[in-house]
Amino acid sequence: MIIPKSVLLLFTLLYLLPLGIAALLHQRTGIGADWWSADRSSIGNLPSAAHHPTAVVRVFAAPTVRWRGIFAVHSWIVLKPAGAASYTRYDYTAWGDPIRVNGFEADGRWFGRNPELIFAADGEAAEALIPRMQTAIEAYAWRNRGDYRVWPGPNSNTFVAAVLDAVPEAKVALPPTAIGKDYPYDGSWIRRTASHTGLKLTLGGYVGLTVGWVEGIEVNILGGVAGLDIRRPALKLPGLGRLGTPAAGPA
Repeated sequence: MIIPKSVLLLFTLLYLLPLGIAALLHQRTGIGADWWSADRSSIGNLPSAAHHPTAVVRVFAAPTVRWRGIFAVHSWIVLKPAGAASYTRYDYTAWGDPIRVNGFEADGRWFGRNPELIFAADGEAAEALIPRMQTAIEAYAWRNRGDYRVWPGPNSNTFVAAVLDAVPEAKVALPPTAIGKDYPYDGSWIRRTASHTGLKLTLGGYVGLTVGWVEGIEVNILGGVAGLDIRRPALKLPGLGRLGTPAAGPA
């Protein structure tokens, strides 16, 4: 079968070119050589838990370690019920028991890279979300040693996507660089989007199509996502992420 030139051109513009630019930008940062000693300190996004009695929910994402940071982010969840004296951070990692609790600073840099705020809720809004998010974390199926897979999943972004599925009213869309978010963690090849505003079709996380008011239009090819967000106008490109309106404002 001969692939039309127009299709090849579109693939080059929407997938290969953005990845090439992302590789150049990643090289310019100079981050990644000595990842083990890289900065993992707080970015100061969260108020002191001891002096902030209200409930808090945060979702962060930051470029992942070494060369994988060219095209992928690692995302995580931070929860603090009302009255709690500290934050609880949930990551899904490749070492030990996959669901890692408080292994890092709640809003810490991910091996030298500053995280981006994906979602924020405080007060009563956060209180309504936390119990269902905690239940989803406890019930997550891929929680045993050896379950983690970098690609196509289940990985950190699969885990966060599964938890967000439990709170559709949060209306969260993970960034297009959250490779693994489309992995069918529950075995469903077609389902409602996390926001319940559209549908997601995925074939094992390798290819897929998402159409939703919150998620926009996303085409997944081997984990790379290109698409368009109409609700918060932005172009979505592999490696480069969102170009346009941020997904979430400052907390």
